[in-house]
Amino acid sequence: MRRTQQLDNDDAPIGRILNRREVLALLGGSGAVLLAACAPGVLVKPSPTAQQTSAAATTAAAAASSATALPSCIVRPAVTEGPYFVDEKLNRSDIRSDPTTGAVKDGAPFALTFLVSRVTGSACAALSGATIDIWHCDALGVYSDATDPSFNTKGQKFLRGYQTTDATGKAQFTTIYPGWYQGRAVHIHFKIRTATSEFTSQLFFDDALNAQVFAQAPYSQKGTQGVMKNAADGIYKSQLLLSVTKNGNAYAATFDIGLAS
Repeated sequence: MRRTQQLDNDDAPIGRILNRREVLALLGGSGAVLLAACAPGVLVKPSPTAQQTSAAATTAAAAASSATALPSCIVRPAVTEGPYFVDEKLNRSDIRSDPTTGAVKDGAPFALTFLVSRVTGSACAALSGATIDIWHCDALGVYSDATDPSFNTKGQKFLRGYQTTDATGKAQFTTIYPGWYQGRAVHIHFKIRTATSEFTSQLFFDDALNAQVFAQAPYSQKGTQGVMKNAADGIYKSQLLLSVTKNGNAYAATFDIGLAS
């Protein structure tokens, strides 16, 4: 299903992974392990002298010591909202149906759980009262309440909704495994809002798992020619890849995320 160039441009990345200075500030100077994962590359240097080796060992020991103080929650990168966000204000856990007609979207059942924390210094605390919106396309790549050269679903509100995190920072949704459309890897949009902040990003799915799901009805009606792999999607970040489990014909995933205070 084709998208216009204008809509594709709307999906250009607007977020980024924190740089070294920002992560150190966020974690109160105890981010040595996280910084290693965020480093943009490896600098090849000449063989170290004995003095340099000793200094490196001291630094490594300090990093290992501080690692125990690192937060257990994970700071994730923000990415673009995309062209299809609509603030429907639909407070519901099961987002599969259209609230006007009651029609339920067909697709593989998918249970998505968010665990949201607030990062303060080197500690994590469950973030209660945060509003989490999610929205995504149906099995054939169509979004609700949107206009596109290939569809017009204005007024429909399937596969949209929000939940508020409980005292443990948890919010749960029942939906379907998302389909695909031209120009993007398979994804789910989400937005987390508090009284003082807003965080927007997207969740991605394993390429091999996508192929398995899309071989089944109703996804198979569309075929798989043109499905974009994660590596080809300029918005994809490995930190946003879901670890999905399967139980019969249903799927589930839990996403942990830490928000900077």
